Amino acid sequence: MDKRLFWLALGSFTISTEGFVISSLLPDIAADAGISIPLAGSLITAFALAYAVGTPVLATLTGEWDRRRVILWTLAFFVLGNLVAAFSSSFEVLLIARIVMALSSGLFAATAQGTAVALVDDHHRARAIAVVVGGTTVAVAVGAPLGALVAAFAGWRGTFFAIAGLGALAGSILWWRLPRGLVGTRLPLGARLAAALRPGVMPILATTLLALTGAFTVFAYVAPLAIQGAGLVEIALPGMLLAFGVGAVIGNIAGGQAADRFGATRTVCWSLGLSAAMLVLLSVIPAFLPRHFAGPALMAMMVPWGIVGWAFPPAQASRIIKLAPDAAPIVLSLNASALYLGVAAGAVVGGEVLRFGAPADLGLIAAAFPIVGLGVVLAGRMFARPVAMPAE
Repeated sequence: MDKRLFWLALGSFTISTEGFVISSLLPDIAADAGISIPLAGSLITAFALAYAVGTPVLATLTGEWDRRRVILWTLAFFVLGNLVAAFSSSFEVLLIARIVMALSSGLFAATAQGTAVALVDDHHRARAIAVVVGGTTVAVAVGAPLGALVAAFAGWRGTFFAIAGLGALAGSILWWRLPRGLVGTRLPLGARLAAALRPGVMPILATTLLALTGAFTVFAYVAPLAIQGAGLVEIALPGMLLAFGVGAVIGNIAGGQAADRFGATRTVCWSLGLSAAMLVLLSVIPAFLPRHFAGPALMAMMVPWGIVGWAFPPAQASRIIKLAPDAAPIVLSLNASALYLGVAAGAVVGGEVLRFGAPADLGLIAAAFPIVGLGVVLAGRMFARPVAMPAE
C-alpha cells in the first residue's frame, strides 16, 4: 500500500474532526457570543450547505488543475479558516470562517479521493479510497472526542487552534510527499445533474437526506441534550463522543459486511428502522428516568446509536453504485451532497425544536425522518417489482 495514502487520510482526519467536534462546542460558543444555542447551530447549517453546494461547483472548476496544488491550497484555506475562527471577535466572523472551512473541506475530500486513485493501480482503487475515507471514521472515533477534551481545558478557541496546527502538519507532509503533475478530469455540472435524473437515483438521495436530517437533529445538539436534558457535566461530552465514535467504527465495518452478505437495501432498511428506535429512546431517557440514571443511560446509548447510524453510509453507497456503476464517482458525490444537505436540515430542525421545546423532545421529532426514509425505500422496492399479469 502506498504510504502517501495515509497522509491523505491524515488530511481527511483533520477536516472531519472539525466537522464533528463543533456540536460539542455550541454551548460555549453561544455563551461567549451572547446568543442562543439554536442560533449557534447555524454554524453547522452554514457549513453543511456550503459543503453540499460548493463542493460540486469547485470540483468542476478545478477538475483539470494539478491535484497536489489543489490539495495544498485547500488545506491552506482550511488552516486559515480555523485561525480566523480561533481569533474571531464576533459570531458573524466565526460563521464566515466556517463557510471557508466547508468549501476547502469539500474540495479536499473530492480531490484527495481522486489523488488516491491516481497513486495506485486499477486493482487497488477501492482500497485506496477506503484508506482516505477511513480518516473520517477515525475522526469520529478519536478526533472529535479529543477536540472536545481540548475545549474542556483550553476553551473552544483552543480546539480551533489545535485543528489548525494539525492541518498545517498534514499540508507540510503532503507538500513534501505528493508528486507534481497529477492532473484530474474536468466533469461538467451537467453530467452530475444528468446522473441525478437516472431512474432510482433521486429516491436514494432523498433517503440519504432524510436519514441524516434525523441523525443531526439530535447530534448537532447533543451537548444541550446531555447537559440540560440528562444532567451530565460538560467534561462528560468527550466521553459521549468517544462512545459514539466507537459505535461508528463498528457500524461502518458491520454495515459494509452486512450489505455484502444480506443485501444493501435490507441493511439500509434495518439501519433506518433501528435508528428511529434509538432516537425515540434518546428522548425517553432524559424525559422519564431520574437524572442520576439518565446521564449514564444516555452515554451508554451512544454506542448502539453509533453502530446503527453508521451502518447506513456504506450500505447506501453500495446501493447507489449498483444503480449506476458506470457513473460511480458522480453518484457518490451526489450522495455526499445529499448527506450534507441532511446535516444542514437536521441542524435547522433541531434548533427549532429547542426554540419551542426542550432537549428531551429532539429524539421524538428526529425519529420521524428515518421512518419516512424507510417508507421511501420500501415504496421503491414495491414499485420496482414486476406486476404479475392476470391469467387469461
